[in-house]
Amino acid sequence: ARKPLPDERTKNSTLCRSVQSMADFAALRTELSALVGQADPGVDAKSVAQSILDRWAAAGGSPDDVLVTITTAAYGATWPAKKKTGGAEAPPGFKFVPFEWLQRFTTAVFRGIGVPEDQAAVCTDVLMESDRRGIDSHGIGRLKPIYYDRIKDGILNPVTKMDIVKETETTAVVDANLGMGLYAGPKCMEMAIAKAKKNGLGMVVVRNSTHYGIAGYYTLQAARAGCIGITGTNARPSIAPTHGVEPMLGTNPLTIGLPTDEEFPFVIDCATSVTQRGKIEMWGREHRPTPPGCVISRDGRTRTDTEQILVDLVKGEAALAPLGGIGEDSGGYKGYSYAVVVEILSAALQDNGFMQSLRGVDENGKKAPMPLGHFFIAIDIEAFIQLNRFKEIAGNILRGLRASEKAPGAERIYTAGEKEYIAQCEREAAGGCFIPPSLQKNVTIMREELGLEKDFPDLPWETAANAASS
Repeated sequence: ARKPLPDERTKNSTLCRSVQSMADFAALRTELSALVGQADPGVDAKSVAQSILDRWAAAGGSPDDVLVTITTAAYGATWPAKKKTGGAEAPPGFKFVPFEWLQRFTTAVFRGIGVPEDQAAVCTDVLMESDRRGIDSHGIGRLKPIYYDRIKDGILNPVTKMDIVKETETTAVVDANLGMGLYAGPKCMEMAIAKAKKNGLGMVVVRNSTHYGIAGYYTLQAARAGCIGITGTNARPSIAPTHGVEPMLGTNPLTIGLPTDEEFPFVIDCATSVTQRGKIEMWGREHRPTPPGCVISRDGRTRTDTEQILVDLVKGEAALAPLGGIGEDSGGYKGYSYAVVVEILSAALQDNGFMQSLRGVDENGKKAPMPLGHFFIAIDIEAFIQLNRFKEIAGNILRGLRASEKAPGAERIYTAGEKEYIAQCEREAAGGCFIPPSLQKNVTIMREELGLEKDFPDLPWETAANAASS
């Protein structure tokens, strides 16, 4: 039997709270280092620096760090005071909401706008998985702008009717008829897994679908079934080609998941851009600047003005940089090419829309449907090797990587899916997560517009505020 490396499993169960803060802090250190290292940080440098320092302090960073000293001296940013909310640290205005409440409310909203009860439960589960795993860019924060508003605008069907266009023993082409991608996605991966269990491999492609949430949800489905899972989707044009400035490709994630002998599977779920539109939307809700190097303007310069970036991405006046960055020197052509692969696999196999046809507006500038395409691949591991042996080898590879020599100052080495697992441990132990003021406002709007006050008479943050003031 495999001997685990020292402290491997106990660390994952006992450091759920502290390690996520360390992970956040490491990312902030990288962000602050990039700002300090810029020759021309731009006119927004002070606001960018202040935002980083605010989050640095919340993550437990020291005000005596040399990077903080340089930043405060060079950009005029100030060290913030920590804010405590309900016994836990949270950014100003953020309020804690229990998962149980979020799940009931999200399901009620979906049902209120016409999603059938069984489909609403599936859609809610996809969104909630994102919030549980700490992926706030794709959870309940997208309920109103991506699903609720689009159904109200008539560009997304609340009832998902799935038609099988073509099928073989190992493949299928499905038409989702502009229904809920959050429902079509899980069902199509289920179909791919069933084909894989019977034939070794299964692939299902979908056309005329809509936004399907976090891609990692579907590779987790496969991994839990003892399969290797692969999925991807195209999206509204956001990424500029290398040496270009016009948004042509979606953020197009290429996502892979596989089971291991650890408590969590290996899951790499990321966009083929430096950052994705959902994260910029999250920064907008939090009134935070976009880090330099993520977005390119029509004149080829990087941009940080988050709110205007979101407007200009739709207008085509700004674009996301591909994974690897702007230009070829840092490898931007690699992310660009992977985005093209996902675009082709999400369009050509399905005879579906692509690139500019997914802009979400017609020739008159009016809102229009975005017929997205997805692909789902499941590979049954037992068709090649015993599942337990595969898991053991995979686990040994990951443990070997995490046990390798660390860079000076590094807290620890991670493997894909580990931070999300730790975040999920932390959030489930707490029973919920914090949401920003803008999302609190959206929840209030949806409750009032759908007449849900009877079922949800008290909003969690109102209750907390009343308790704090009593």
